[in-house]
Amino acid sequence: METIKVQKNQIIAKQKEKVKAWYLILEGSVVQRNSYARIVLNKESVIGVSEKDRFLCDYIAREDSVLAVFPYNTADDLINALNGQESMRGTLLRAALKQRQMLLEMYAGFKNLVRQFHTFVETEYNDYTMLCSQMRIDGQGFTRMDNFKPLDMVHMAENWEVNNSTSLTKKGYLDEYIKLMQKDDSLCIGAIMEASYQTRRVMQGIIEMVDYLKYNQDILLSESENDLFHLYFELVIQAEMNHYDVTPLKERMDKIAEVIRKLNIYDDKLVSYRLNEYKNHDFTQYAMDEFATPGEDDNVSDDEWDEEEEESEDCLEHILTYAGYTPERIEDMRNLIRKYRELPDMLSTDAEVFQLRKQLSQVFYDAYYKVFMNVMKDDDEPTPIIEMFLNFGFMDVQMVGEDNANILYDLTEHLELCNSEHIFTIFEWLKTIYNGQNEPSKNEFDLDYAGYLAELKKTGKVNEKQMRDYANNREMKVKFEIQNMFTSGNRVTYGRVSTFCPILGENDLINSVDKMLVTAQKIEDAMNKVRKVDFSVFYRGVVFSDPDKGINREEIMKEVLPNIILMPNAGTRAMMWQETAGVRRDTPARYMFPIFTAVDLDDMMVETTGRYRWEICRKIQGVHWNDIRDKSLTAEYCDYIQFYKKNHDLSTEAKEKIKSALLRGKNNYREVFVKDYQNWIKYESKGSFRLNKVSREILVTYCPFSKEIREELKSNPMYQNAWQRYDILITKKIQRIKGVYDKYQKAGGKITDELKDNLEYYMM
Repeated sequence: METIKVQKNQIIAKQKEKVKAWYLILEGSVVQRNSYARIVLNKESVIGVSEKDRFLCDYIAREDSVLAVFPYNTADDLINALNGQESMRGTLLRAALKQRQMLLEMYAGFKNLVRQFHTFVETEYNDYTMLCSQMRIDGQGFTRMDNFKPLDMVHMAENWEVNNSTSLTKKGYLDEYIKLMQKDDSLCIGAIMEASYQTRRVMQGIIEMVDYLKYNQDILLSESENDLFHLYFELVIQAEMNHYDVTPLKERMDKIAEVIRKLNIYDDKLVSYRLNEYKNHDFTQYAMDEFATPGEDDNVSDDEWDEEEEESEDCLEHILTYAGYTPERIEDMRNLIRKYRELPDMLSTDAEVFQLRKQLSQVFYDAYYKVFMNVMKDDDEPTPIIEMFLNFGFMDVQMVGEDNANILYDLTEHLELCNSEHIFTIFEWLKTIYNGQNEPSKNEFDLDYAGYLAELKKTGKVNEKQMRDYANNREMKVKFEIQNMFTSGNRVTYGRVSTFCPILGENDLINSVDKMLVTAQKIEDAMNKVRKVDFSVFYRGVVFSDPDKGINREEIMKEVLPNIILMPNAGTRAMMWQETAGVRRDTPARYMFPIFTAVDLDDMMVETTGRYRWEICRKIQGVHWNDIRDKSLTAEYCDYIQFYKKNHDLSTEAKEKIKSALLRGKNNYREVFVKDYQNWIKYESKGSFRLNKVSREILVTYCPFSKEIREELKSNPMYQNAWQRYDILITKKIQRIKGVYDKYQKAGGKITDELKDNLEYYMM
């Protein structure tokens, strides 16, 4: 058991990082943080007890602290760490039980908060519409309420769990219980793991509630002022203008203000600004003369109101004007969209309709490039309508439907949901190209940007000087990305290539927008499910060298997660565009997913990762990718498929299945492998056999299951020999690596994080 010291504000573990250890706080305290949820963990609390594979929260030292480190991957690691340490077993169990109780209390608080928030907002909005009716004042539309539903939780704590934990920790039974559990290793570890499982589920429930509040908080109060507080603000103004007694309304607003403060989920500056704006407002300035008719405005005619309303809804003109088109060109584009919208069958594959879609595609991508470049050069933030266009492919209200347009408009305030370190909306991705953080993707001819410029020079389209100038031209890079990866990826991820139109349409949104929205969290969850089974999937061999200390060339394993780009469509497919970002092995792959989908994301992720598995092997193997003399995943799989008819290890039934798979995959070996990989991840990992003996052996060798799954399958005759061979091989590798590390440390070398990660890789 290692002891480490951490300084105040030092990050001990970050949300989404892999759990490699638990930390017992011996001295000091640590803050467990996830958005609004903050928990102070004091002495004898355990960091990691509420997680399994990935940390759910950030852990930051609240003061200078001392931590005991327990390497953790499975319960077996705890058994080894606590072997012979009876007092430490009791300490760890006590910490787990107390933290479970602390989280259950926080869970109850958030549950109450979420219920109160939903009830309060719904009641106040219903009262608002009733008050507008009573006063004969036209209320403002507020579409956010159309989809404001109570939280339907996935991770819940049962009442019996709460009562059990409360009785144990609050009624004086804890010491007696711990004393009993300490008598037996299995009892103690079982009690710790049971508390860990419950704590994790409770923490996931808290995160669900936090996310619900984050997503819906701006219904009550937002920076854009498109909120319930503003509705009442405007209602007071209208009531004052019409000579109503506004005292009850002001009392109601004071009540809303009080709730906003008590909720404690809003930025203090925002709350202060909005409430002061209300408190300091002179409502009497709007009072009308005594002859005014309630609800009537003598200064604005009905026609003018209609014009204003129509103008406010002309999103197409807003987008195209920002792009810099002339009024004549805008009208041409409007007619083109109207013609498409009014087709009897928008999904027709007739030549005339195909041509119309082609014209619309040209309009869309040309406008996209111009709007994007203007946003990059504009000091002001893009308007919500421009953001709808850039992130969702929205252009026309009638095309997508007014309700959907309103939801998309509101969604622009929550675009952070769709972005993370490795996940980008197409707009955010193009910004990284423009800012030089990423290089453009390859085109359909497998040429990167430098190769494309070289090809232009070779064909005489540019000279040497132009090629050098274009090499660092940000606008050219963005144009290249839009014309190639974006254009092709958008069409393919849509899923129905023959009927694809890049302008988002109502027909594509077959479910509610919020349910179809692909968030970064959903993507990460789907990816982590694959990593949990196929632990080595994103690891690459890279070279570590330190000749001065005895290591000339040591291959170590490094995990490189893919960059995932969300295409602005409502699609049904995902794709792996390229297996690395450049020549170097340790650059991320690039996946593309639709930003809206009704298809199971887990299935899409498994299929796409299967293709990645194949292509990264081809990349690493180079010209030998199908040469059986240089064994690899692709080489062995190609040999197996090519000669399956002569393979005596395959039954007649298995050979017929391979023949059918080849027909379905149009004789593409990769597509046959992808189907096997899907079965490997979804079924074989659970002990449900779908593969034949030969394909299973290949996948055991090159896509081994994680340690936890291997242990579960070891007793199965179908896997017994394979996992025994695998364990022998891995044990030898670990012994060799430890030997290399020992020599390296004796020579003065330091075991860096990447070297530690390499050793941990072989222990997974």
